[in-house]
Amino acid sequence: MEKHQIQYGNNLIEFNLERKNVKNVNLNIKPDMSVVVSANEKVPLSFICDFVKGKGAWISKHVKNFEAVQPYGQSEREYVSGESFKYLGKQYRLRVFETENEEIVKYYRGFIHLYVKDKNNLSRKAKLMDDWYREKARKAFQKSLDKLYPSMQKHKIEKPSIDIRVMKARWGSALVDSNTILLNVDLIKAPKYCIDYVVLHEMIHFRHNDHSGEFYDMLFSLMPDWEKRKVILDEEVVKDL
Repeated sequence: MEKHQIQYGNNLIEFNLERKNVKNVNLNIKPDMSVVVSANEKVPLSFICDFVKGKGAWISKHVKNFEAVQPYGQSEREYVSGESFKYLGKQYRLRVFETENEEIVKYYRGFIHLYVKDKNNLSRKAKLMDDWYREKARKAFQKSLDKLYPSMQKHKIEKPSIDIRVMKARWGSALVDSNTILLNVDLIKAPKYCIDYVVLHEMIHFRHNDHSGEFYDMLFSLMPDWEKRKVILDEEVVKDL
């Protein structure tokens, strides 16, 4: 693949050009935010550059969307007894046990218990904890959706599905085309009432896919204290991630 770039406003758009036996010039943005253009060998490079420039606004918008859901590096963890982990708005101490039986994570009497065959296997402990958080997140997020959805039915909004992902810049996103609410797995570390706020916020986007006055009117009518929940989420929860 050839690498090229064009000037779009004050920014440079870099793209990879793949020469293929295709009729049209095709442009795709990959989840890693790379821009790939495929075109026939007969298409001049100048035409392709003009084509990419003409798609500049579209490219910038979609790269920004992908950027918002890129994985990010969390603080270093050792996964040893005594470390603190947040779950549903509260801090819990970790207790690590070596076992010859099933490797598992359990919440038990105010502690998170991690059972692992090798207490020195950092990557295994990390995976067990990540899997536990994801399992808890799926259940909690679905429970929140099930609770809140009846208030949306009268607005003729189809019940969306839930998907989770590690994201660095947002708590959730409404994927209108696939009728899916994408939620940050770290949201499981927030109190339940904050989870409810994010789920409702994203669900309203299926009626108002913007942040217009109508969007906020609907949010206020369904959750009058949403601003307080957002402050707790953005100030109290974020600092502990």
